[in-house]
Amino acid sequence: MSKGQVMLLTVLVIGGLLLGASAIAGLMMVYQLRQASDVVNSTKAIFAADTGIEWELYRMFKNSNYAKPVMTNQADFSTTVYGGNTVKSIGSSNRSSRAFEMTLQ
Repeated sequence: MSKGQVMLLTVLVIGGLLLGASAIAGLMMVYQLRQASDVVNSTKAIFAADTGIEWELYRMFKNSNYAKPVMTNQADFSTTVYGGNTVKSIGSSNRSSRAFEMTLQ
Protein backbone atom coordinates (compact mmCIF):
# COMPACT_ATOMS: atom_id res chain seq x y z
CA MET A 1 0.00 0.00 0.00
CA SER A 2 1.16 3.48 -0.67
CA LYS A 3 1.17 6.20 1.96
CA GLY A 4 -1.88 7.88 0.41
CA GLN A 5 -3.98 4.75 0.68
CA VAL A 6 -2.97 4.21 4.30
CA MET A 7 -3.84 7.81 5.14
CA LEU A 8 -7.23 7.51 3.42
CA LEU A 9 -7.98 4.25 5.22
CA THR A 10 -6.97 5.80 8.56
CA VAL A 11 -9.23 8.82 7.99
CA LEU A 12 -12.15 6.53 7.12
CA VAL A 13 -11.64 4.38 10.23
CA ILE A 14 -11.35 7.40 12.54
CA GLY A 15 -14.40 8.98 10.88
CA GLY A 16 -16.39 5.79 11.40
CA LEU A 17 -15.39 5.64 15.06
CA LEU A 18 -16.39 9.28 15.58
CA LEU A 19 -19.70 8.68 13.82
CA GLY A 20 -20.43 5.65 16.00
CA ALA A 21 -19.53 7.51 19.20
CA SER A 22 -21.73 10.45 18.17
CA ALA A 23 -24.66 8.14 17.44
CA ILE A 24 -24.34 6.44 20.83
CA ALA A 25 -24.06 9.80 22.63
CA GLY A 26 -27.14 11.10 20.79
CA LEU A 27 -29.14 8.01 21.69
CA MET A 28 -28.16 8.34 25.33
CA MET A 29 -29.23 11.99 25.28
CA VAL A 30 -32.65 11.02 23.91
CA TYR A 31 -33.09 8.43 26.69
CA GLN A 32 -32.10 10.98 29.34
CA LEU A 33 -34.56 13.53 27.98
CA ARG A 34 -37.32 10.93 27.90
CA GLN A 35 -36.54 9.92 31.48
CA ALA A 36 -36.58 13.55 32.64
CA SER A 37 -40.01 14.08 31.10
CA ASP A 38 -41.28 10.89 32.78
CA VAL A 39 -40.56 12.41 36.21
CA VAL A 40 -43.81 14.36 35.88
CA ASN A 41 -45.78 11.22 35.03
CA SER A 42 -44.04 9.28 37.80
CA THR A 43 -45.05 11.93 40.33
CA LYS A 44 -48.64 11.86 39.09
CA ALA A 45 -48.64 8.06 39.44
CA ILE A 46 -47.32 8.24 43.02
CA PHE A 47 -50.03 10.69 44.05
CA ALA A 48 -52.67 8.57 42.31
CA ALA A 49 -51.51 5.47 44.22
CA ASP A 50 -51.64 7.44 47.47
CA THR A 51 -55.17 8.58 46.62
CA GLY A 52 -56.14 4.95 46.09
CA ILE A 53 -54.88 3.97 49.56
CA GLU A 54 -56.73 6.87 51.18
CA TRP A 55 -59.91 6.07 49.24
CA GLU A 56 -59.89 2.44 50.40
CA LEU A 57 -59.24 3.50 54.00
CA TYR A 58 -62.20 5.88 53.83
CA ARG A 59 -64.35 3.10 52.43
CA MET A 60 -63.22 0.70 55.19
CA PHE A 61 -63.84 3.02 58.13
CA LYS A 62 -66.43 5.61 57.05
CA ASN A 63 -68.54 4.87 53.98
CA SER A 64 -68.20 1.66 51.99
CA ASN A 65 -70.32 3.09 49.15
CA TYR A 66 -68.13 6.14 48.56
CA ALA A 67 -67.55 6.63 44.81
CA LYS A 68 -64.09 6.41 43.27
CA PRO A 69 -62.51 9.85 42.89
CA VAL A 70 -61.98 11.28 39.41
CA MET A 71 -58.50 12.71 38.85
CA THR A 72 -58.22 15.91 36.82
CA ASN A 73 -54.61 15.26 35.73
CA GLN A 74 -55.38 12.16 33.60
CA ALA A 75 -53.88 9.85 36.23
CA ASP A 76 -55.77 6.79 37.47
CA PHE A 77 -55.47 4.13 40.14
CA SER A 78 -56.67 0.63 40.85
CA THR A 79 -56.93 -0.90 44.30
CA THR A 80 -57.09 -4.42 45.65
CA VAL A 81 -57.96 -5.42 49.23
CA TYR A 82 -56.42 -8.68 50.49
CA GLY A 83 -57.69 -10.46 53.57
CA GLY A 84 -59.61 -7.43 54.79
CA ASN A 85 -56.51 -5.70 56.15
CA THR A 86 -54.07 -5.24 53.26
CA VAL A 87 -54.61 -2.65 50.55
CA LYS A 88 -52.56 -2.46 47.36
CA SER A 89 -52.96 0.60 45.16
CA ILE A 90 -51.39 1.03 41.73
CA GLY A 91 -51.34 4.54 40.33
CA SER A 92 -50.65 5.15 36.66
CA SER A 93 -50.09 8.15 34.45
CA ASN A 94 -49.14 7.77 30.81
CA ARG A 95 -46.42 5.06 30.75
CA SER A 96 -45.48 5.33 34.45
CA SER A 97 -46.94 3.15 37.19
CA ARG A 98 -46.21 3.29 40.91
CA ALA A 99 -47.64 1.13 43.70
CA PHE A 100 -48.20 1.36 47.44
CA GLU A 101 -49.21 -1.46 49.74
CA MET A 102 -50.46 -0.99 53.28
CA THR A 103 -51.29 -3.56 55.94
CA LEU A 104 -53.42 -2.71 58.97
CA GLN A 105 -52.59 -4.50 62.20
